[in-house]
Amino acid sequence: MTDASAPRGQFLSLHLLETLVAVLPVRDENGSPKTLVYGGVERHLITSQARRRAERVHARNRANDGVGPLAGRTTGLRTREWALITAWALESAHGWDRDEAVAMARAVLEATGLKFGDPAKKTVANLTKVLVFAPADTGDRIAAHIAAHAGELCGWRDAYLGAQAAAAKPRRGGRKTAEEPEGDDGTAADSAADGKVPPLPKASRDAVLTALAPRDAIDIALYGRFLAEIAESPNVDGAVQSAHAFTIHEAEQVDDFYAAADDAKLERKKNALDFLDAADDAGAGMTGYQSLISGTFYRHSVLDRRQLRANLQAAGMTEEEAADAAVGAEREFVTAFVEAFPEAKKNSTASTGSLPALVLAFEGERPYSYAAAFQRPVDENAVDKEEGGPAGLAGVRRLLRHHVFVSERRPDLRTARLLTYDPQIDALIDELEARHAVGGVRVETIDGLTP
Repeated sequence: MTDASAPRGQFLSLHLLETLVAVLPVRDENGSPKTLVYGGVERHLITSQARRRAERVHARNRANDGVGPLAGRTTGLRTREWALITAWALESAHGWDRDEAVAMARAVLEATGLKFGDPAKKTVANLTKVLVFAPADTGDRIAAHIAAHAGELCGWRDAYLGAQAAAAKPRRGGRKTAEEPEGDDGTAADSAADGKVPPLPKASRDAVLTALAPRDAIDIALYGRFLAEIAESPNVDGAVQSAHAFTIHEAEQVDDFYAAADDAKLERKKNALDFLDAADDAGAGMTGYQSLISGTFYRHSVLDRRQLRANLQAAGMTEEEAADAAVGAEREFVTAFVEAFPEAKKNSTASTGSLPALVLAFEGERPYSYAAAFQRPVDENAVDKEEGGPAGLAGVRRLLRHHVFVSERRPDLRTARLLTYDPQIDALIDELEARHAVGGVRVETIDGLTP
């Protein structure tokens, strides 16, 4: 291993082992645990999408609460409700009528390039067809511009909506002519190219694009975004790479039968009031099954420090500002990687209270995944002490042995750090240190995982 004082590597690789018992963090379309086959056996799976959202929201909430290294910094919001959010800002901050505000906000965003749901369906009429990840103050910024240019934009909106209505009218006995192109919702196309629908004034379009731009939202720089509907609104190649988490051993699942009591019925029976309604007095109030999983999972994520700084500078920060923001973003990313957890069934399983058995962090000039260390599943019944026993302990032995082997052959790996919340793992690291088989130094806090 190289000296810790050497220049920092471009990539920060994080590896984690955690043991979960009777949980269901993610489900498929049938409500069953997600799985994959690896090493010839089925493994339980926690998708990277679920992990990334948990980490992103964890960091955003801390920043908004004034906690941690990103306190007070701008964060993003991923939603289909930007028209409604903008309308709310027009209504609450600028005194607009609700219906007028919604019509204006939708028209402005639609004319910028975002597609909306079917106007005939109230539930989706004012929602964009795709989730849009933008800075949280985007709605306030758009609303402020609309309010400042209300005179011009109200006239434009009336012409825009009128032209849309005219274009949607059926012709020639209810059928459109062959020359009329189809729009996405089956109505006549309402583009400005037909000479009827007026385009959004350039100043307003520029204002909306500026509001939607990633700007200084730290989580957009970290996790990236893709917005194909508006070519002028920049996409961001995220600085964080996330792998799917999987069990290091064969999947273990239980279909748990549950019976929910009917409080009113039990109270009635307790007070000898059965004569009021005895027709259907037997059994539980509701019964059913839920799938639960247990196991030790391997997780892996990577932070590209160079990409993070490039994203922040592309958003308008100076090199010095980007460097300062990147340090805080890295610390918060590591905190979220360790602390955040998908919240599915969190109340009935207390899954969010889990702590990792081991976190391994190191730097390098490329990302390094150690998933191959667990291609052969851990067998808790193996006779070999190094391979058998509890999966958590066996997994730590195998992960650290794999890391030592790789680091001896990759000179760019440096500053490996280990964090554990398990006293058994702590004792195991003592044993491995005595054999010079750890390949890193122990730290006591999450902050110690990064320089």
